[in-house]
Amino acid sequence: MSKSGLDDQEWDSEQYKHQELTRAIIASFYDVYNELGHGFLESIYERAITIALRAHGIALQQQLPLPVWFRGERIGDFRADLVIANAVIVEIKACRLLESCHEAQLLNYLRSSDIEVGLLLNFGPKPQIKRLVFANEKKKNLCPSALTCV
Repeated sequence: MSKSGLDDQEWDSEQYKHQELTRAIIASFYDVYNELGHGFLESIYERAITIALRAHGIALQQQLPLPVWFRGERIGDFRADLVIANAVIVEIKACRLLESCHEAQLLNYLRSSDIEVGLLLNFGPKPQIKRLVFANEKKKNLCPSALTCV
């Protein structure tokens, strides 16, 4: 296991979409967690991981609005904490444990965009990461099996 908490063998497979990018995001997450620990607000961790990612030359957008449509009309927006390289949505939490409602929130962000990969990063008492994948070809069907947790 590397010092970032990642097992190199787990990431050798081609099955992970955007694996190098998600690996860099997770490494930055651990860098921030190891330096700041837990106990701060989500907004503090968002700024810190933004600094860490940009230091590695990774393009990102903060608080990006993701429109929600119904019958051809825009009915509202979600705000993604971070959109990394137009390929991964990152939702930051600072709570005791990740819950299913946090996964549902990220899933809705993925449903509302063309982005297929999302990461939940929890800066709680123990660091937590959850990776969600929602394939674009399955979004139109909106069947529960379209979501996979990896």
